[in-house]
Amino acid sequence: MQEKQSELERKARQCLEERGVSINDISELVYYLQSNYFENLSMEICRHNVNRVLSKREVQHAVLTGIQLDILAEQNKLAEPLQDIIHRDEGLYGIDEVIALSIVNVYGSIGFTSYGYIDKQKPGILKKLNDHSNGKVNTFLDDIVGAIAAAASSRLAHSLAGDILD
Repeated sequence: MQEKQSELERKARQCLEERGVSINDISELVYYLQSNYFENLSMEICRHNVNRVLSKREVQHAVLTGIQLDILAEQNKLAEPLQDIIHRDEGLYGIDEVIALSIVNVYGSIGFTSYGYIDKQKPGILKKLNDHSNGKVNTFLDDIVGAIAAAASSRLAHSLAGDILD
């Protein structure tokens, strides 16, 4: 399976779960992105790649930072105008995507195109995270989840090409 998790990784995973995002949710996004390209792709392979992405410190930092900003916006604890911008998930506010791109970049440029595609399509958990009717603020979380899936998708493509051995 996977190496021993650090406390930072455990906390990042816990934060995702507390915000309603499971490893299976992200794995389904990886499957969505890669199933047309790889015969016999399984959810197990998708989960493995998601877990490997989540083992990266840069990813853990992005998860914790983004979720914390979403929570603070939900609690109205940010100063204006940032509070309003994040709470409304303003379309021209791009810092949420900048954090997501730091995750995508971990496994190369193929992740950029996958991220752009999945961010526009919003399948699975991304559609739920973008539903603003429930009072939750997921301005950062939806982009982070999409980026983890895109990075795992990129990792999968590289691993099946023989560039990554585990």
